[in-house]
Amino acid sequence: EKHGGKPRRTWRKLHLAIHPDSGEILASELTTTNDGDASLVGSLLDQIDSPISAVFADGAYDGEPIHRSVAAHTPDAAVIISPRSTAVPSDTAETAPTQRDRHVEMIGERGRLEWQRAVNYGKRSLAEVPMFRYKKVIGRSLHARTPPTRKTEATVACKVINT
Repeated sequence: EKHGGKPRRTWRKLHLAIHPDSGEILASELTTTNDGDASLVGSLLDQIDSPISAVFADGAYDGEPIHRSVAAHTPDAAVIISPRSTAVPSDTAETAPTQRDRHVEMIGERGRLEWQRAVNYGKRSLAEVPMFRYKKVIGRSLHARTPPTRKTEATVACKVINT
């Protein structure tokens, strides 16, 4: 690939929306490595019919588009995403602070560890357990050959993990 040739195999990424308390896989999306992680939040939320109480994600998802997608799905949902170390409050933080502005302010006042304890950020790590189960029960590779059947295979595998 580096020298212009096509690679024989390409990586696929499986994105999951997981209920942290039950470990149930609520939504899944299989993509190529060209798709960004944050751009798929909207499509994952579209697969979830019921309202959500909170969205937990790491700093790679920090940004206004994610907050807008979550607000469009469930307006009163908490968005608990670790702001980047260089994060600054928005221009409207003084008059109409957003959730992100409050998080940035709390980190500035108390520090990142205290912020993590206050917002229960450790719950985010519970999303790793269903991914581990997927890899152990289903395996690390796909058997289907075409992109549509690979997506179907991943969707069916998620349903199997849930049962």
